[in-house]
Amino acid sequence: MLEVKDLLVRYGAVPALHGVSLKVGERSITSIVGSNGAGKSSILRTIMGHEQAAEGEILYNSEKISGLPAHTISRKGISLVPEGRGLFTKLTVQENLMLGAFAVKNRQTVEDAREWIYELFPILRERKAQVSGTLSGGEQQILSIARGLMSRPGLLMLDEPSLGVMPSYIHLIFEVLNQIREQGTTILLVEQNVERSLRVADYAYVLQTGRIVLEGRGDQLLDAELIRKAYLGL
Repeated sequence: MLEVKDLLVRYGAVPALHGVSLKVGERSITSIVGSNGAGKSSILRTIMGHEQAAEGEILYNSEKISGLPAHTISRKGISLVPEGRGLFTKLTVQENLMLGAFAVKNRQTVEDAREWIYELFPILRERKAQVSGTLSGGEQQILSIARGLMSRPGLLMLDEPSLGVMPSYIHLIFEVLNQIREQGTTILLVEQNVERSLRVADYAYVLQTGRIVLEGRGDQLLDAELIRKAYLGL
């Protein structure tokens, strides 16, 4: 579904990504793991059009999307749930959800998507009239993911969904990721929790200082010496 080829990204004169290449299979969960500052978020931001690559290209369903503006990429079926949630904290839960479907013109499609979201996350139905800024951190993260799903994207990208979230909500988030993958949504996941990220992943990439240094099936990488020593402390 998604192919990134030889991506070079710079911030000023400083390179953030050095020739990164990766693939994301349809109806799969693909994880990118690595330490802070490795360039994980830069990959997602460049795919989404928030950053421009100095070299390389990005293909989505065999169509080149690198160089396109973010709103055009979004309309092609890609959604990014950013690190830090990015909610409109003075708006209600339901108002935030509706903003996630602002580009969808068919009202019935939007209502169907909202009902699907409420089935995935019953707590959001209970809190739909509540101002989002009064939710707990875990509830806000769930709302951020739900808003990203409102356009029913083909590819959902998540940047650190477990950051600052209580363990009970982390468990729920990863359960839902499996559910939405099973229902047809492809997922590209950047996640600080290396063990959880690899356990949920069909395929994974390890990023260090802007370079892919290891890749393979998620369950296989859990046994890799680099992962055990550098990230799991074993």
